[in-house]
Amino acid sequence: MTTKSQDRRKVRLSRALGIPLTPKAARYLEKRPYAPGEHGRTKRKADSDYAVRLREKQRLREQYGIREKQMRNTFNEARRQDGLTGENLVELLEMRLDALVVRSGFARTTAQARQLVVHRHILVDGQLVDRPSFRVKPGQLIHVKPKSEGTEPFQVAAAGGHAEVLPPVPGYLEVELDKLQARLLRRPKRAEVPVTCEVQLVVEYYAAR
Repeated sequence: MTTKSQDRRKVRLSRALGIPLTPKAARYLEKRPYAPGEHGRTKRKADSDYAVRLREKQRLREQYGIREKQMRNTFNEARRQDGLTGENLVELLEMRLDALVVRSGFARTTAQARQLVVHRHILVDGQLVDRPSFRVKPGQLIHVKPKSEGTEPFQVAAAGGHAEVLPPVPGYLEVELDKLQARLLRRPKRAEVPVTCEVQLVVEYYAAR
């Protein structure tokens, strides 16, 4: 799939889900804040409970750019932990390496963060990690490989080039952008995580299946 076709898909998906999945989609939604298709501007009939839950699950999954199998596995893990399952789910997803690379400002989008990880530019505590799904533990240091620091994408990041499209750095991260490093201080709390989702609806979706 080409970059342009990926962009179009993300924009269309953003309009369908009502949330911006990329900076380009955010600009598009400002101009056209309605669903795609010929009936996008018209008032839709009320969705069924199932449709509402499904859309909320898709919203969360697409914000992290993960496959359904990964989502379900994380949900099952969240359900086994103490506390509220929905909050656990978001917190576990947020500890993925690709998610934290974005939150730290090293990448502009989750897709770009995943590419940086897969292409072996990212270290965790000095060890090369090429799995976007890698679960970062509190206290671990995420940093860019020294040989990669001088490349254009990371020079842009180090200069704060993504700041205008990213939310502020959350409190569970300590970031030194000029050094291209970030430390996960503690487990994220749902209220701090900058994703749009009614987590209880996601829990209800999986509980009914």
